[in-house]
Amino acid sequence: MNNEQATVLVVDDTPENIDVLRGILKGTYKVKVAINGMQALKLCATDTPPDLILLDVMMPGMDGYEVCRKLKEDPRSEGIPVIFVTAKNETRDEILGFEVGGVDYISKPVTPAVVLARVATHLKLRSAYRFIRETFGRYLSEDIVNALIDTPHGLKLGGEKRKVTIMMADLRGFTSIGERLPAETVVEMINIFLATMTDVIQQHQGTIDEFIGDAILVIFGAPLQRADDSLRAIRCAIDMQVAMKEVNRQFRQRGYPEVEMGVGLHTGEVIVGNIGSHKRSKYGVVGRVVNTASRIESYTIGGQILISESTLADCGAELRIDGKMSVMPKGISHEMTLYDIGGIIDRDAAAHLPEKVDGVLTEMTPPLSIRIMQLTEKHGTESVSGVILRAGRRDMHIRADQPCDDFSNIRISLTGISSQNSDASFYAKVTGQLDDQSGPAFQAHATSISGDLSARLRQLAEKAAGNRS
Repeated sequence: MNNEQATVLVVDDTPENIDVLRGILKGTYKVKVAINGMQALKLCATDTPPDLILLDVMMPGMDGYEVCRKLKEDPRSEGIPVIFVTAKNETRDEILGFEVGGVDYISKPVTPAVVLARVATHLKLRSAYRFIRETFGRYLSEDIVNALIDTPHGLKLGGEKRKVTIMMADLRGFTSIGERLPAETVVEMINIFLATMTDVIQQHQGTIDEFIGDAILVIFGAPLQRADDSLRAIRCAIDMQVAMKEVNRQFRQRGYPEVEMGVGLHTGEVIVGNIGSHKRSKYGVVGRVVNTASRIESYTIGGQILISESTLADCGAELRIDGKMSVMPKGISHEMTLYDIGGIIDRDAAAHLPEKVDGVLTEMTPPLSIRIMQLTEKHGTESVSGVILRAGRRDMHIRADQPCDDFSNIRISLTGISSQNSDASFYAKVTGQLDDQSGPAFQAHATSISGDLSARLRQLAEKAAGNRS
């Protein structure tokens, strides 16, 4: 806030006192005047309230202490700093002024330099308060914003190294869902998902750094660092997966397809701070840890939470680990072990996802013919022939003319089905290899098919068999 733009409201019932303060402030600030408490309250309830108030105590009708109380009770004026300017200079008077919400106390007769210094100081503090609110209010919980305001050293702007835990959460297969739905529906689905997840993240005091389409990048450990950052990130991820039930309940209510989410967590040192230019900047994070968290998330299937060894070591808690895998992410020079998290084992604050159970796979008789395209980041490979041998709700066993790598994303097209039918293709992730004497075989998890996969594929298999007979 520039001083030239700031407005100071002088509240005093004595014209001589008003003239003195107006003379000190004019030329530096815009000055408004109220000669009693009611006038002051009305001016503060307008669309252009003052930036600071100089308030006398001894006034007829409503004294300054009562005026200050009412200002702090009204959301429209509670953030305006109030400096008492009064001849009541006993210690108990000053204490009462601070108790009702005043930020400073100036005794009459006033010294011009003191008035200007106090006003300038509190306008700067209010400017910092507004900056923190505007910068972080949409992304942080109220508790964290208040902590930043109360302890400004917790926010070091300009960039610093900090150990954090990065969370990347993403709706699996949502891109293919979006291709089949109207734009308005896609936007509403994303908004429902993001609104639900934002509430959960703020409950666990995470910082939402960015929304990237249907993905969320969250920081635990900046701008405020806590000893349990990595553990809170894991607990938050569990609660987010649980909250997907509510997301899908709202989707079903509107006739939208259900979705699944994957979450990846990684802990390490990053650079955090204000990033950008003098025209546009944001509080953000830079470093390999961010990219690694994104890579970890890319290995997930729906409903899964994968964490790195560094997050596991840093959290210091006993976890329910449902499995682990060794991977070599792109851009990483060494093999990583990822852990599939099913819960936190804690006597006082346990948190768990439902136990993972192997779904029943239905034998496809005859096997359902398909075409398989293995996808890379920018394009797909040439498609190959294959068959679905067995299928469950989202899992399936596939035999193909050529092998598909573990964790690769594939596009499956059901052959013999009209290309006009958008449901003839869906996306899946390869989750493991199978021992099959007849050729390369693997298991996969569908990421974007609607409805019960087993029932749908059985219908298509029966239809394909009928067409061949």
